[in-house]
Amino acid sequence: MKAVLFDLDDTLFSTTVFARRARENAVAAMAAQGLETPPDKLLEELMEVIREFGSNYSSHFDKLVQRLPRHERERINPAVVVAAGIVAYHDTKFRHLEAYDDVVPFLGALTEAGVRIGVVTHGWTMKQSEKLIRLGLMGFFKPREVFISDQVGIAKPNPKLYRHALGEMKLLPAEVMFVGDNLAHDIAPPRDLGMPTTWARRGAKPGQDVEAAAPDHVVDDFRELAAILRETYGLAVPEF
Repeated sequence: MKAVLFDLDDTLFSTTVFARRARENAVAAMAAQGLETPPDKLLEELMEVIREFGSNYSSHFDKLVQRLPRHERERINPAVVVAAGIVAYHDTKFRHLEAYDDVVPFLGALTEAGVRIGVVTHGWTMKQSEKLIRLGLMGFFKPREVFISDQVGIAKPNPKLYRHALGEMKLLPAEVMFVGDNLAHDIAPPRDLGMPTTWARRGAKPGQDVEAAAPDHVVDDFRELAAILRETYGLAVPEF
């Protein structure tokens, strides 16, 4: 075992918790600008917009205001309301985007043990890059060993994305473990290439088929994974 590659969202930080908090703050700020719709109803409508247009759509808040009944938006300036939502969302990013507590110690322990580490993540190039910067994690990764699906041109769960990362790092599948929360996207494809896999289930969405994906290891935190790397793979990963 020479390297460990990580998924980003819900693996190194809780995307689910962050997104919920940011959206709640956004609709509260929009309501404060004069919308007559209660924040809980705004949040419900926003989630419907996200489901319909996708999480990477750039105009969620514009669509939200556009969909409201005319009488609920007669006395507001839509541009101001949308701006309030955007500001509140980004303020939440500035203040509350944090890695899981054990991520920085674990990445430091892997580095100390001489294990190469990198990221293979699905999403838009700038959004995923921004997350890594705001989380304060880029100091652990070589810039050319961060692989973003949009930037590479290959999306998860296409195994070519993982094969590309292996090729760039000049490593064999058996030499690289992949760690992720999504069994279909993060476990099955690298496993089929011959990479050892670890399901990080604390951020995983319910209802996934564990038997079909067949991860080599299942952990609830990275202290468990550090122990596996020591005991199963003989790596000198220090305790933290």
